[in-house]
Amino acid sequence: MIYYLLYPLHTTISFFNVFRYITFRTIFASITALLICLLLGKWMIQKLQGMQIGQQIRNDGPQSHLVKKGTPTMGGMLIIFAVVIATLLWTNLSDVYVWLVLLVTVGFGLIGFVDDYRKLTGKSAKGVSGKKRLTGEIIIALFVGIILYIKPGFNSHVTIPFFKTVLPDLGWVYILLSTFIVVGAANAVNLTDGLDGLAIGPVIICFATYILFAYFAGNVKTSTYLQIVHVSGAGELAVFCGALVGAGLGFLWFNTYPAEVFMGDVGSLSLGGALGTVAIITKQEILLAIVGGIFVVETFSVIFQVGYFKLTGGKRILRMAPLHHHFELKGWAEPKVIVRFWIISILLALVAISTLKLR
Repeated sequence: MIYYLLYPLHTTISFFNVFRYITFRTIFASITALLICLLLGKWMIQKLQGMQIGQQIRNDGPQSHLVKKGTPTMGGMLIIFAVVIATLLWTNLSDVYVWLVLLVTVGFGLIGFVDDYRKLTGKSAKGVSGKKRLTGEIIIALFVGIILYIKPGFNSHVTIPFFKTVLPDLGWVYILLSTFIVVGAANAVNLTDGLDGLAIGPVIICFATYILFAYFAGNVKTSTYLQIVHVSGAGELAVFCGALVGAGLGFLWFNTYPAEVFMGDVGSLSLGGALGTVAIITKQEILLAIVGGIFVVETFSVIFQVGYFKLTGGKRILRMAPLHHHFELKGWAEPKVIVRFWIISILLALVAISTLKLR
């Protein structure tokens, strides 16, 4: 909205020409979302406490987590609100990619909200059944995949990291791949959200990385120089990613150990879904496995644990899954697990960025 209100004034006042630049709007979208979270965070926590919206702790989890019971949850609503407002204020709203990523953010957020609400009203750690939740996620992701597939100018080629000339065209199968990536990313972030600040840290790092990918993909000169797929209009997603980085930092102010509020499924599903969507639109789909390597490892730790348990009749690979609980039970203090996972996320992001030249 600010873009539409102020940029037209550049014809009379040259200063307003600055609003045409994606870099400028990305910075201020980030600042806007950060301030919204900082200003509303305490108020929201008090409201959640007043409504007795407290976290339910799984009975089979680490015993040290029992003290977290009752901590306000569903704080992800604050992140979504801040991101949506900042995005609407600072992006070019004629860009269809912006609306698609907002659709996934809000849509997956609603699914998470219902899941959280069921958990709270049922006073247990179980919410909506996995099948129902997955069905809702697939419907939204499929819709986005179809829109992208039929959109003129958007191709169904897949970018393979480290190989500049390997761009397989999947045709309509790309819809299925994009659906898998969006749903998979959403649930991977959801599985990682188990310690104070553990999920939001890598989320911030991932979206900060995709600010670069979105900007480069949307700029024809830069994309040509780096030999990456040019996606006209994808640059506006840098503004969205900037808003999410700012909102994530604002939320982390209250979510850092010991957490005053948890994001809940409403936050983790929406952030993961948005991350997967941005990865698809910027044509860095496969690279998400590197950028979000923490989420991938956490997910596979659960898959391998469950599979090994069933195959061996009760034996375990890890002391507990997801992986962060394994390290807790090994004696690592919660803040140590969190910060070390953040460090690994930063290293993975640097590796992912390096692939832009290692082609």
